[in-house]
Amino acid sequence: MEPADRPATPLQQASFVAVALFVGALTGVFGGLFHLAIDTIIEWPTWLAGRVEGWRQVAASAAVTTAAAVFAVFITRRFAPEASGSGVPEIEGAIAGIRHVRWERVLPVKFIAGIAAIGSGLVLGREGPTIHMGGSAALAACQMFRMRDVDRKALLAAGAGAGLACAFNAPLSAVLFVIEETRKQFPYTFRNYMGVFAAAITGTAVTQIISGERPDLPLSAGQAALASLPAFAILGIILGAVGVLFNRCILAMLDIAAAWQKRAPYLWPTLVGLLVGILLIVAPRTVTGGERVISQIAVQTPGAGVLLMLAGARLLTAVVSYSIGTPGGIFAPILSLATCIGLAFGVLAQTAFPEALAGMGVTPVSFGIVAMAALFSATVQAPAVGVVLLLELTSAYALVLPMLTACLTASLVAQWLGGRPIYGQMLDRTLARAGRGPAKGSDVGLAADPARATH
Repeated sequence: MEPADRPATPLQQASFVAVALFVGALTGVFGGLFHLAIDTIIEWPTWLAGRVEGWRQVAASAAVTTAAAVFAVFITRRFAPEASGSGVPEIEGAIAGIRHVRWERVLPVKFIAGIAAIGSGLVLGREGPTIHMGGSAALAACQMFRMRDVDRKALLAAGAGAGLACAFNAPLSAVLFVIEETRKQFPYTFRNYMGVFAAAITGTAVTQIISGERPDLPLSAGQAALASLPAFAILGIILGAVGVLFNRCILAMLDIAAAWQKRAPYLWPTLVGLLVGILLIVAPRTVTGGERVISQIAVQTPGAGVLLMLAGARLLTAVVSYSIGTPGGIFAPILSLATCIGLAFGVLAQTAFPEALAGMGVTPVSFGIVAMAALFSATVQAPAVGVVLLLELTSAYALVLPMLTACLTASLVAQWLGGRPIYGQMLDRTLARAGRGPAKGSDVGLAADPARATH
């Protein structure tokens, strides 16, 4: 490859993009198989319901989720502690040169333990594992093709972006995610930027070949007149505060789980597994990643009180599920939580001002869709990613202005309340536990002790 102080020749650019295409394809293989396995396994409660009933069904469900949670925690702690949680902070730290990605361990552990945890019904998203696996696949390709360190950093980011593209069938969001979320670490050049494009393309394509094409959330949103923007701004204010609350609850629960781990290493995962297993039978909408929950409540639109109770329950189950330390992300739980709040806001607004909202073409589902982008912006503080991700997921292009409005107010309110990006806080927490501060100028994979547990 070319020296760092010279522009790349066309041949060098082509060779780099070719490697990025390979990274995306490899990520697509892992991502596609990951989604296919989860989509198959997550049907087990239905299978169980056809064979046992009553308290036996509840007991069997609790046993399954507990066993899966403990198994996922065990192999994560035993073989790759850094594979716990989302994986996005690990990727950001690796690009910055302050974390180590042991791809040989992370890939199989993230894949197997992630399927067990998410497939069991825990309130976790698929995007964290696929992002981490994408970065790991990139490092595997770098070793295969003997890429230098500066190229490894760029390909690491490209692989992570491909992982997000796999998770949501959203290649444009993947490119923006690298730009917005890793803006402080990503080595920007035209060639590196094109590498991110290339990995997102092949990652999405290969995933679709394996697990099928799907707009993940095909919701009917209708139109939204300009006069409705103040209502969406108010929704953004509410979700800005909710985003700060969500982040603080996640970090607080991680501290509680760490304290329990010192006293009884597997008691907390056992209790969470029991809780989730019981809820899978008695209140199924309060658990699982939430993609199906979003579709169900958007179609049925329960009352505002029911939606707010569901939001509170999903907030609790999301933070406790994430705290046990299995592989799993927070994007999907954030989106389902936001949908509950947005729909409740829409139902209340429709009750208070039925004629006004009808005249502006706004429905509760419109608020639910916009709420997903706004809460994502408040927690991750990547508003452009939030807007584009929801447009790719829902095809609700008529809601661009409401989304921008809500994301603006949510992001501002979150900052004014002292909120910080959740992944940055997680990375700081990891470094503090490892007894290290941010390192400058380190190479990927050389700066941090991978054996320390992370989230």
